[in-house]
Amino acid sequence: MTGRYIQIEATDGSGTFRGYLAVPRSGSGPGLVIAQEIFGINHTMREVADYYAEEGYVTLVPDLFWRQQPDVELGYSEADWQRAFGFYQGFDEARGMEDMQASISALRARPEVSGAKVGVLGFCLGGKLAYLAACRTDADVSVGYYGVGIEAALDEADQIKRPLTLHIAELDKFCPPGARERIVQALRGRPGVTLHVYPGVDHAFARAGGEHFHKPSAL
Repeated sequence: MTGRYIQIEATDGSGTFRGYLAVPRSGSGPGLVIAQEIFGINHTMREVADYYAEEGYVTLVPDLFWRQQPDVELGYSEADWQRAFGFYQGFDEARGMEDMQASISALRARPEVSGAKVGVLGFCLGGKLAYLAACRTDADVSVGYYGVGIEAALDEADQIKRPLTLHIAELDKFCPPGARERIVQALRGRPGVTLHVYPGVDHAFARAGGEHFHKPSAL
């Protein structure tokens, strides 16, 4: 499966940004916007997009750091971690969510997307953006893995109108026990919201080849 880059129009008129698009062999399917980790559209995010395209989804990974620096693509060395945290700290969440909506709308408008259905799937930073997508965008469904900082946005939970699933790692140092408990208490039992807490696993447990990859939980 080989994807390609397309250009997405920012809704605030500030320009365009790229996104990695992967289409299933059938040529069509439901849409899936994948919200990146803090490392940009790197090989991991492209592999995730390709995997879901093989499963029948038309996938799009938008470049959410483009307002700071276009085309960020980092690995997992110590130096890249430091650069990634710099981009994370400089990330304008409000603008980022506008770019998420622009990406959802761009994908929904593509002829390859059948039925105009588009979901959001996110990891790490993208895990929080998946939660915010359920609150702020017209995504049809949102799924977040080990989102960072969701506890700071729980006041938006009443805005959730479509299905949301969150996958939470018990040992995630970026979502310590107190934060996890606030998330669970605030979201448990809400219509359409499903929470899964995975015992004994750490942040990034779904990143194939990563230090904390745990296949039984990831699948």
